[in-house]
Amino acid sequence: MATAQEPVASASRNTCRPPTFPPLRCRTPVHRLVEVPEGRIHLVEQGTGPLVLLVHGFPESWYSWRHQLPALAAAGFRAVAIDVRGYGRSSKPGDVEAYRMPDHVADNVGVVQALGERTATIVGHDWGSTIAAGSALLMPDVFTSVALLSIPYAPRNGHRPTDVFSRIGGAEEFYVSYFQSPGRAEAEIEPDVRGWLAGFYAGLSADTMPSDGGDGLFFVPPGARLRDRFAAGTLPSWLSEADLDFYAAEFERTGLTGALNRYRNVDRDWEDLAAWDGAPVTQPSLFIGGGLDASTTWMADAIESFPETLPGLVSSHVLPGCGH
Repeated sequence: MATAQEPVASASRNTCRPPTFPPLRCRTPVHRLVEVPEGRIHLVEQGTGPLVLLVHGFPESWYSWRHQLPALAAAGFRAVAIDVRGYGRSSKPGDVEAYRMPDHVADNVGVVQALGERTATIVGHDWGSTIAAGSALLMPDVFTSVALLSIPYAPRNGHRPTDVFSRIGGAEEFYVSYFQSPGRAEAEIEPDVRGWLAGFYAGLSADTMPSDGGDGLFFVPPGARLRDRFAAGTLPSWLSEADLDFYAAEFERTGLTGALNRYRNVDRDWEDLAAWDGAPVTQPSLFIGGGLDASTTWMADAIESFPETLPGLVSSHVLPGCGH
């Protein structure tokens, strides 16, 4: 996962530098639980300086930012990676509707306030990118710059998301539609969490994705499961067996319902954001995507629209040979 420093590059630096033996505050991450209006958020913090809030995607964890935390700390920032609600040690509300976009935005604002800060740069990957963009859109006075990884910003439009998804794939079912019914995807994933995660991660990674570019991973044939499209093979180069063990242990402990409930709120997001239909994110912004990622190929029009939708864009990079 790429680091994202450009939106905060002009911020003031502290004395935390990357020499051979950096100060302890730079090289030692600290785990905390902080109170937010609707529960608690688990976070991992490293470094001092301007706040950078890191928001992971599906199916991930704060752990996805384990390499960025020390890099940002050494560059002079207070880097904070959260477990999104429904994940890890953060609160897991039982109501599906508790995972709509304004709730995630409220969590992020609550984290900033709990840390004694007033503003932050927010960085997100995958669903975290959408949550980061939503946070910047709804709370621009708090989130003063934003970096989006893998998923480009696309403003809310006049089409209900599930109506659009139902028309994708013909006889096959688009994966977001497959995730809509509570319990359905859980029944596929939870009997073998580790194996499912390994196949899902491999299918989205440049060095292990299928020869068709992995597009088949997003469609479920009638009567089949998503995992039936997974190819057996080695783990991607970025993921060790120990890393996979960590992710698997987290989801074996929590289950997948909280994570999947984000998908189950796409229509509620569409309703909640009606007042922001077509609205741009105007703060300084950065986009980084992979050239082999379906998110950048299917949403190429969203990237082309950045001059209108991200007028504060500092830079945009689609990296050749990279996946999701």
